[in-house]
Amino acid sequence: MERVNRTRRALCALAVVLASAPACGQDPNKDPERTGGPYVPTPQVVVDEMLRMARVNANDFVMDLGSGDGIIVLTAAKQHKARGLGIDIDPQLVKMSNDSAQRLGIADRVSFQVQDVFKADLSRASVLTLYLLPSMMSQLETKIFTELKPGTRVVSHDYHFGDGWRPDDYVSFDVPEKEKVNGVPRATIYLWVVPAKVAGKWRVKIDGAAAAEYEVELKQRFQNIEGAALMGGKRTKIELPQLRGEEIRFAFSTGPGRHVFYGRVSGNAMEGKVQLGTGKGTARWTAARVGS
Repeated sequence: MERVNRTRRALCALAVVLASAPACGQDPNKDPERTGGPYVPTPQVVVDEMLRMARVNANDFVMDLGSGDGIIVLTAAKQHKARGLGIDIDPQLVKMSNDSAQRLGIADRVSFQVQDVFKADLSRASVLTLYLLPSMMSQLETKIFTELKPGTRVVSHDYHFGDGWRPDDYVSFDVPEKEKVNGVPRATIYLWVVPAKVAGKWRVKIDGAAAAEYEVELKQRFQNIEGAALMGGKRTKIELPQLRGEEIRFAFSTGPGRHVFYGRVSGNAMEGKVQLGTGKGTARWTAARVGS
């Protein structure tokens, strides 16, 4: 109960700070061009769900592209003790967000800066949050996939990457206050977990009494993988392919049965446990990338 009360107090303090922040009206002729779409405040209930889906904690660095009034990064720091950075092209919104961080006593953990999101270095993020129009999402897709570390969680409010990088999860729920903004009283939150880059040829070794060596070739499109194993000059299609962050699973049939591999990817190496198709339990396996 005390934890719930602390959370409520933190959210109330945040709401008071944001409500007391100066309005951001500017001369229309001097407004910076917002390539990601017009600034639209994100309701607190949506922010809370985004951070919940991303499982934000004190070890995270949360980066928000198009941070607006800063509510996502501010909530991540105040409620979850995370560190963070907000990026926005509007100097007045950035100043307002930094002022809010000062008033909330969290300026040592978060900051906001004026920058084009296309030029931002995303590599520090363990969580990336977005509320950008579909066209902007599509333009950022390759940058996000390339720059973020495997396992980084990406959450987006209402918009996804289209037919390319499909979300790993999503949730929709009622948000009545949104109806005044866009006529739709609902929100959808999308989640992606950045997958490791596994495309290429791998030499897979099984240790122990069931020692064996195989060549596995993997093809990848975001978190979707397919491929084949080479055994005795014959190619066998891999089965049960799954890639989520650094965690990988695949299987292929051998003479006695089907080996199922579970492991983690670390750059050009993999390791884990294999459930042996021979029915003799499990064994350790390793893999090294040997070609593209």
